[in-house]
Amino acid sequence: MGQTIIEKIFSKHAGKNVAANEIVIAEIDFCLGQDGTSGIVIDSFKKMNATRVFDSKKMAVIIDHSSPSPNSGVSAIHKKIRDFSLQQKLQFFDVGQGVCHQLVPERGFVVPGDLVVGADSHTCTYGALNVAATGMGSTDVAACAATGRNWFKVPESIKFICNGKLPKGVYSKDLILFLIGQVGADGATYMSCEYTGPAINNLSVDARFTISNMAIEMGAKFGLMECDKKTLDWVKKHSRKKFLCQSADPDAKYFRTLIFDVSKLEPQVAKPHQVDNVCPVREVAGTEIAQGFIGTCTNGRVEDFGIAAKILKGKKIKKGVRLIVAPASNWILKETMKKGYIDTLLDAGATLVTPGCGPCVGTHNGVPSDNENVISTANRNFKGRMGNPNAFIYLASPATVAASVITGKITDPRKHLK
Repeated sequence: MGQTIIEKIFSKHAGKNVAANEIVIAEIDFCLGQDGTSGIVIDSFKKMNATRVFDSKKMAVIIDHSSPSPNSGVSAIHKKIRDFSLQQKLQFFDVGQGVCHQLVPERGFVVPGDLVVGADSHTCTYGALNVAATGMGSTDVAACAATGRNWFKVPESIKFICNGKLPKGVYSKDLILFLIGQVGADGATYMSCEYTGPAINNLSVDARFTISNMAIEMGAKFGLMECDKKTLDWVKKHSRKKFLCQSADPDAKYFRTLIFDVSKLEPQVAKPHQVDNVCPVREVAGTEIAQGFIGTCTNGRVEDFGIAAKILKGKKIKKGVRLIVAPASNWILKETMKKGYIDTLLDAGATLVTPGCGPCVGTHNGVPSDNENVISTANRNFKGRMGNPNAFIYLASPATVAASVITGKITDPRKHLK
């Protein structure tokens, strides 16, 4: 019997051939934490009587969720993280450097075929690079930091075959929202999602990150793609590490295989308060909004800001509506400035905040008021996600967010594309 991508990667890291549902001890290639979780990682690490991280070059800690610190309590956690990172000589990124899930691949820490764990649920983002990456609890990540290994249950796999080509005005965010709506928030619980087909192949690597990032929103542990020339070009540009791409065998066994023709897909919106509460934009068009947000580990990349800038160029955000933008890294901020995207967004009336998680996590930067509707490029719209359980969050593509802040209502972006 052939193997899926995840079975092959676990076989490599467990030192033997494995199949879905087996329990294995596997060596990891990299682990990470962010400021919302690393305090617990450090405490757990010390409780294990560990003294040194297994390999200081294979662990990163990023201050991105509350960046810069909004209060003294968070500042104390940040100091603990800085002190530990300095002592252990870790790969450390302080406030303003960006979001962990942009920085880790951007700085070349992960490459195809790797097994990676992170104390953050959206670690699955790196699956776009053929990396088996998954979120874990802080205590488990502490164990990985101390030993360089952990136990795993090898997941079953769901194969998503996306045929056709996305129409104009429809983007990778629309595609992944559609898939989540089809499968449900728990439709892939503890599974590995494999995304393939012409529609995936046509996407840029930036756009593929968006797809893999939201695998967790259907309950999955991994969101994997195979390598192609785009993958290889991107990885070689960012990393000098050796790697081995992994592909599924033709006779690999899948829990489910789902086939979609996306050539007629419309822009999608996830309505409050669940990510799988998805509908075409036309069903919620006209809903008044108070705030838009473009950024996060899902859609805070150069391509995303280019899409938004194309729609907002020469236009103004409607009076009384706010648009907050947060590049996913300092490098992305610089690139978008070079391309003129930031000037375009600022000229339209947007507010630029520190590269990082920004409003998405809800600790600071753009907390909405009671009963306000927000349209966001983030990956979650649960109650309180942006800091106020009495607000309403709609998820959409950067294009839909940009079009909506012009009109002050949820708007089909195709109306604003020439």
